[in-house]
Amino acid sequence: MGSREFVRAVPRLDGMVVSAVGYRTAGQRPALHRGLPSPYLTVIFSLDGAIATGGTPAQATGADAVRTDIIVGGLHQSPAYVRQPEHEAGIQLAVHPLAARTLLGLPAAELAGQLVTAGTDVFGARAAEVRERLCALDTWEDRFAALAAYLRQRADRRAGAVRPEVAEAWAWLARHRGAGTLGGLSRHVALSERRLTALFRAETGLSPKQAARLMRFQHAKSAVTRAVAAGGPPDLARVAADTGYYDHSHLVRDFRQYTGVSPTGWLAEECRNIQAGAHGDGEEWKP
Repeated sequence: MGSREFVRAVPRLDGMVVSAVGYRTAGQRPALHRGLPSPYLTVIFSLDGAIATGGTPAQATGADAVRTDIIVGGLHQSPAYVRQPEHEAGIQLAVHPLAARTLLGLPAAELAGQLVTAGTDVFGARAAEVRERLCALDTWEDRFAALAAYLRQRADRRAGAVRPEVAEAWAWLARHRGAGTLGGLSRHVALSERRLTALFRAETGLSPKQAARLMRFQHAKSAVTRAVAAGGPPDLARVAADTGYYDHSHLVRDFRQYTGVSPTGWLAEECRNIQAGAHGDGEEWKP
């Protein structure tokens, strides 16, 4: 059966990093994993070989797969496919998109054109040195601490110039779990819907409606994950009602868009990962 290890840490980076997960697997049958869309950016430092990804299963498993030791992924609305080899290890971070200027040195919108960007193209050459140091450390505690220190140094050297209207718009959507209306949001930040959408897209790469859908889907996926982790089948009709969907079929449609399969199909693929602790509080482990 092989071995599977997942370790979570409290990022302690002032909310800029939402979650941090260390993973190590060995003796697994090679497979293909769906990295699902979420309202967070993804940063992965591999502690093993290069990670192979693609926008389709054929690309991820073919000669034109994107292969890199450090991954930076922007906000996207379709799955990113990741090849899972027999053994792998790394640290994955979920980064708040409005922290992109501070931690990554660019707005999240600049990452929206492709699913994956090589980390050294974003962080610079020093990121490769940080990765080598992480590989040499013996404990997850030391690895998390070293990575947090590196990110904190980057944050200290940069000012996050996000417009306050965009920051408040994101916070409003998050408070409403993606269930608010664009009209209500525009009135809240005192901007026209058109102006708000333009500013929001320029910062994040998504419109407010697209971000709201991702937030709502994230909450629904978290509820489904918690039910499975607790040992019971999820009540999809209840999940839909509790997370702001019109009905069960509306939830299924969003699942199909963001995962490429139905909720039950996704659970069949991910059940082992969920039971092993890879999906904590809905924050997804992608490799």
